Amino acid sequence: MISLGSGSLLKDDNTVKEEIYVNKPLSFSRIMELLEEYPHLKKITIPTSLFARISPKYLQALEELGVTVVSIEKKGRPKKYSEKDTHKVHDLLKSGYSPREISENLDIPLKTVYYLKKSPLKPGRKNKYTTDTVNEVKNLYKQGVSAKDISSKLDIPLRTVYSLLKR
Repeated sequence: MISLGSGSLLKDDNTVKEEIYVNKPLSFSRIMELLEEYPHLKKITIPTSLFARISPKYLQALEELGVTVVSIEKKGRPKKYSEKDTHKVHDLLKSGYSPREISENLDIPLKTVYYLKKSPLKPGRKNKYTTDTVNEVKNLYKQGVSAKDISSKLDIPLRTVYSLLKR
């Protein structure tokens, strides 16, 4: 397979290519270059993010020429450890095992244990002021109380009052 990425066209030694991988957007000029360079082209694989940006007219024109454009999910190195391994690490951590013990038991590098133990979604910063306080600030502002008076009344910095009003 051929990768067309950084502007130059790469070609294997004198072989007829029917399938290529492109990781740059398909414009009219790029499509013309590809068709000239690879007259026997049948299939173009492209990342999903770029596939969504291809004009339907270009896809239809390529289809009429007998060239299919296919998006691929992920092109890169496959993960070494599966979700099963991640769950094992999490379960052992909940059971009270230390990362070093998990590393020795599962024969996984210690650094990988630390990597796998991280949750996929990190919790964001907790709000300092409750929704009740935010609602109170907004209600006072709607009643015509100035931000400066709200600040002194509720003992909240003036800048924070303005920030809460934007929520």
